[in-house]
Amino acid sequence: MKRLFFLFACCLALTAAAETHELWIENGSRRIYGELFTPDATPAMPDTLRPVAIIAHGFNGSYEYGRNYYPTLGHLGYQCYTFDFPCGSVRSRSDKNTLNMSVLDEVSDLKAIVAYFRRIGHKHVVLIGESQGGLVSALTAAALKDEVSQLVLVYPALCIPDNWRQRYPALEDIPEVTELWGVKMGRRYFEEIHDMHALELISPYRGQVLIVQGDKDPIVSMEDSRRAQQLYSPGTQLHVIAGAGHGFKPQEFQEEMEQLERFLQPLKD
Repeated sequence: MKRLFFLFACCLALTAAAETHELWIENGSRRIYGELFTPDATPAMPDTLRPVAIIAHGFNGSYEYGRNYYPTLGHLGYQCYTFDFPCGSVRSRSDKNTLNMSVLDEVSDLKAIVAYFRRIGHKHVVLIGESQGGLVSALTAAALKDEVSQLVLVYPALCIPDNWRQRYPALEDIPEVTELWGVKMGRRYFEEIHDMHALELISPYRGQVLIVQGDKDPIVSMEDSRRAQQLYSPGTQLHVIAGAGHGFKPQEFQEEMEQLERFLQPLKD
């Protein structure tokens, strides 16, 4: 409830001149529902020349999560695209069939989204990923390299393959359906990541990286985020929020926004 109230308050803070509209992006046969936020228009800057932030939600999240970023990123002149991964949530407006959830499909979808914004002329593309969306964003940035200008990982679940490999050590241990937090996932989800070692895969990205995580996160290990910081380019920032868990309270989210604004500050000039 606190998060929903904060979301509502953030939306009220937007200026009347800002615009949002639905934007569907196709990835082969997959259709991705999203919302594009554009801050106050300036005649001197066509929208396609603005920097754009693509916000990837976590496990069973939705595009609505990304709306929290509009005030801060809008202030910095960014457009924001927040979207629903097909099969990524029981609430997904793209596709609600979570039995078809797949980390690799989500990477493919995020690549298609980056390609769309690059194709229409955006030069500066930032990926912001939360939890599983952080894993997907990190894998996507590593694959696309220079196509991603900057990367922000918010309590990134780089541990997902390791955690499920511990639960299902052999492929034959994986059942047809696994339920987690009320969400049913099919066997393919676990088969695809069984031999994945995320920390080995993400290091090819050499752009600027900001990692934000709470030191009381019961799901994502601080050690993984520290190792990721070491694997990325020198200057990669790891900001630890004292007392925060997996999912930030309003004051913790505000601390994240302060770090994000510092990280992206040069783009205001």
